[in-house]
Amino acid sequence: MARILLIADLHLIPDETNKINLFIKFCQVYASKADQLFILGDLFNTWLGDDLSINAYSDVILALKTLGATTKVFITGGNRDFLLGNEFTQKTGCVLLDTPYLLKTKYQDYILIHGDELCTDDKHYQQLKSVLQHPITRFIFLHLPHKTRLKLSGQLRKKSIEAQQYKSHKIMDINQSTTDKLMQKYPNTDLIHGHTHRQNIHHGEQYTRFVLGDWKGDQGNAIQIDDELNYLEIR
Repeated sequence: MARILLIADLHLIPDETNKINLFIKFCQVYASKADQLFILGDLFNTWLGDDLSINAYSDVILALKTLGATTKVFITGGNRDFLLGNEFTQKTGCVLLDTPYLLKTKYQDYILIHGDELCTDDKHYQQLKSVLQHPITRFIFLHLPHKTRLKLSGQLRKKSIEAQQYKSHKIMDINQSTTDKLMQKYPNTDLIHGHTHRQNIHHGEQYTRFVLGDWKGDQGNAIQIDDELNYLEIR
């Protein structure tokens, strides 16, 4: 049975060395023993384009490249690092996934997504996402000078933090109807996602939803699938 690991929402920052070292340890101790690693979005807290961000995360890039010698690494962009591009995949050896992605295993099939697409109660976020992730917006942003990109990113992040202070717990979680509609397309399949930072298992009548948690400075979490599915605490 192939061993599969899944993680999400590390939100790595260049000067947060404790968390970066924890991720490197995870790659060396845990992921190197797996056949496949799936990173379901927001590995990085901010990604402003390969030309600007790769050099800021040289240790992470090297860890992923080294891991690729033993483990196939798949990654999907999240709401923070959706600008991951071809240079990133070339330097790391990661495969950039489109989602929803159907992961087939011997005992069960799973749909993999980042998770923000399920948070449809947060209408302001979904509207902003549709603008920021539009191909034309992405093209324009990636061709702006570095200083301009850094400034715009800081302004958007500040506004996002301010907006979250006034949003309810429910609004920032998944919408059950939206999730059910997605899963109706994939009968006899379970769901794995991140984004909400609310690690838990939700058992429904038609499917089970497994939620990955975020990573703190000295601890993380992962899902391991081999003969069965289990959560791992990473320290």
